[in-house]
Amino acid sequence: MSAALATLRVERAFGPVVEGEAVVSAEGFSPRYDLDRWSGVITKPGHKLEGTSIRDKICFFPSAKGGIAAGWAFYDIQHKGIAPRALIFGVTNPVMVQGAVFANIAITEGWDRAPAEVVRTGDWVRVDPARRIVEVLRRGGH
Repeated sequence: MSAALATLRVERAFGPVVEGEAVVSAEGFSPRYDLDRWSGVITKPGHKLEGTSIRDKICFFPSAKGGIAAGWAFYDIQHKGIAPRALIFGVTNPVMVQGAVFANIAITEGWDRAPAEVVRTGDWVRVDPARRIVEVLRRGGH
């Protein structure tokens, strides 16, 4: 296991240990309204990550947007092979958690400091839900 360059502690977490490239957003996320569920690209006009693929990424969002339909949307994108590896939320809701658990996507909520202080888009990170930590393993080229 590689030594972490930086660590973000999360309050609640569930799912498998995963690694991947980070995508850090200053805007919330809805899998139903922000995401093209055929490509895995955020297509909502004006979203801060418009044009960004979340496929196989570790996605950091300050909040979850959406309600009841968000749960099935996670299973849908997982089934299509375009889901993120993990969702790291500041604040989420039970429907998003239920959807992520059902789709076997790692999900966390709450953090000890703003992700932008620790991780940047393009960094390689590991999410360990059982230990409730997100570790930056190497810096990206951005």
